Amino acid sequence: MKSEVTVDAPTEERHPGTTSIDTHTSLGILRALNTEDAKVAVAVNEVLPDLARLVDCAVDSLTAGGAVHYFGAGTSGRLAVLDAAELLPTFNAPEGLFVAHHAGGTRALVHAVENVEDDADLGRSEADVLRAGDIAVGLTASGRTPFVAGALARARELGAVTALVTANPHAEAAVHADILLAVRTGPEALTGSTRLKAGTAQKLVLNSFSTAVMIRLGHTWSNLMVDVVATNAKLRGRVVRILQEATGAGSEEARAALDEADGELKPALLAMLAGVGVATARDAIAANGGSVARALSAMGAVTPAAATPTPER
Repeated sequence: MKSEVTVDAPTEERHPGTTSIDTHTSLGILRALNTEDAKVAVAVNEVLPDLARLVDCAVDSLTAGGAVHYFGAGTSGRLAVLDAAELLPTFNAPEGLFVAHHAGGTRALVHAVENVEDDADLGRSEADVLRAGDIAVGLTASGRTPFVAGALARARELGAVTALVTANPHAEAAVHADILLAVRTGPEALTGSTRLKAGTAQKLVLNSFSTAVMIRLGHTWSNLMVDVVATNAKLRGRVVRILQEATGAGSEEARAALDEADGELKPALLAMLAGVGVATARDAIAANGGSVARALSAMGAVTPAAATPTPER
């Protein structure tokens, strides 16, 4: 018989309110699941101060030339891969800025690969690429996955800042984390099925984390995605609309500005807002860390009233 382990975590407990879920109608099942799902955002809200600390650490790291590395297995690893992949088209994030390490590699994204999540040495070897000052984020619902624990332990040895995203407030792997994000999602509607509430919590945490980091790094202007890569007709239309909404210009004027900027939204936007040439706009953006807002401020430009972002409340 192969080795086994008994996991002691809230996600493994039996939910007293869903013991008859297999006798429900389809609508009854969905309502039971939805009732549990509604608790997730509330639980994530409780860890936001710690998540903000992680965002600040990541911004400092990336500004200094570092990288963010995610480590996970199973559902956790798949969510990490998804988050890292989506940052490239959404924010034009450079390759390697966010890197996802999924136990078992590409094959494990769609097939269960035996024992990889139990391999702490595999986690350590995956983390060997980290440098001092990088960010290592481990994801494990149970809080004990050896692959993740090994990766965080090695990352800390290399001088990285480590964080753990889990649904277990008493996670074993927390000893390797500088920042613990324990989202108290409790027992799952289906016992042990952490692709449900625990997975949803991880998705919310990753979405919020990476989006906040991208905003802080200047990949947005106001609440507009000014670094989006227009790789299809829908996104090309969105780029025109973003420029219109940001400047109050008509569609033809926006398209002309984009053409002059070779399709790049940021220089087109700054050129229109500041009334300068595209070359000047590009230089100003580069000199201000890629931020349109900081470039505008440095140039002493007055933002058109119709396009002025609503002040933070």
